Amino acid sequence: MVVIVDEDACIGCGQCEPECPVEAIAVDDIAVISKECVDCGNCIDVCPVDALSL
Repeated sequence: MVVIVDEDACIGCGQCEPECPVEAIAVDDIAVISKECVDCGNCIDVCPVDALSL
């Protein structure tokens, strides 16, 4: 599985970034998930606009 960012929904708030245990998220204008992602789902749980999914 892979975490998918809905680019239209993401508001770039950055709440997901500190929740990633492997630092696989970078937020500039929107969240970007790197290949280091381990699909833990922590970022999905904290996204206030449901822009992240598996």
